[in-house]
Amino acid sequence: MLPRLYLDHAATTPMTAGAIAAVARGQAIWANPSSPHAEGRAARAALEEARGAVAAAYGWRGETLLTSGASESLGLALGRGLIERRIISAVEHDAAIRAGGDAVVVAPVDANGVVDLDALAALLSGAPALVCLQWCNSETGVRQPIAAAAAIVRAAGGLLLVDAAQMPASTELADHADFVALSAHKRGGPPGVGALLVRDLATLRPTGGQERGYRPGTENLPAALGYAAALAEPEPDHQALRARLDDAIRRSGGIVVGENAPRHPAIGSYRLPGLAATAQLIRFDIAGIAVSAGSACASGSMKPSHVLRAMGWREEETREVVRVSFGRTTGDGDVDRFVSAWRDVARQARRLAA
Repeated sequence: MLPRLYLDHAATTPMTAGAIAAVARGQAIWANPSSPHAEGRAARAALEEARGAVAAAYGWRGETLLTSGASESLGLALGRGLIERRIISAVEHDAAIRAGGDAVVVAPVDANGVVDLDALAALLSGAPALVCLQWCNSETGVRQPIAAAAAIVRAAGGLLLVDAAQMPASTELADHADFVALSAHKRGGPPGVGALLVRDLATLRPTGGQERGYRPGTENLPAALGYAAALAEPEPDHQALRARLDDAIRRSGGIVVGENAPRHPAIGSYRLPGLAATAQLIRFDIAGIAVSAGSACASGSMKPSHVLRAMGWREEETREVVRVSFGRTTGDGDVDRFVSAWRDVARQARRLAA
């Protein structure tokens, strides 16, 4: 039997060898980083080194608050940002939708899932707002025009929060975002740790505790060290690999979601007309292949994808879409194996429809 093939790295990806070793080192530095004695100071020094490494990976010159992950980081920024209004795009992650609350204003997107910049500018014309955009959509892989959006937000006196959980480390956001939400376990680090990059702490209301007074609780030193180590390990560029998969899906009668927009090189979302995603997942799983039906935070529900609905898809169409996402070790042979399984599933769907 073939070994199982994991193609759900957008949900979570295995820890790198460097991250695993760094977590082990952190567990040996067991003191509380807030303690004033020598052991505590050693722990604090290690924590600050990790914090600096996370900031450096993003070219960040502001503050770096360590959190439990991107969901908490989004909650901190949306819950405590010192601008009253909140605007999020119609395709944001469920964590941003929950954190935004009932008073949030929703900016529309086009048929490819890209935010309508003219509509965003119109929404900002009344008063400044904290605007939240997912740099790369976790379901479709579609990327937002962050630089153009940032110019609009700043011209209106607002602040820009970027959910960068799905994207590899990059210095591209350093000149554009006011807040950046990050997650370690999407980048080969341990689960339960992430960061909120903050350009100016004066734009965020503190509540006391650790992390400069913005998050209570003893810092997770082993996880922070693992996160920093993972960011130091380069990630491959899967652009050609995903293009290979896109082409094979099209030739097999499938539909590539957001194909006319810039997309994450390691995330593809595909519709197989005539067969529900739940049935597809079962068939792929039997074939030894792990994929998903959208965001892991929402795929357990039976609700249609709000992301695809915002892009103009009919409800029945949204229920026929699966997501395929690559990791550090994914190669051509893995894509070929998935395509072969996809074609088998497509043939089954056609037989059922006949």
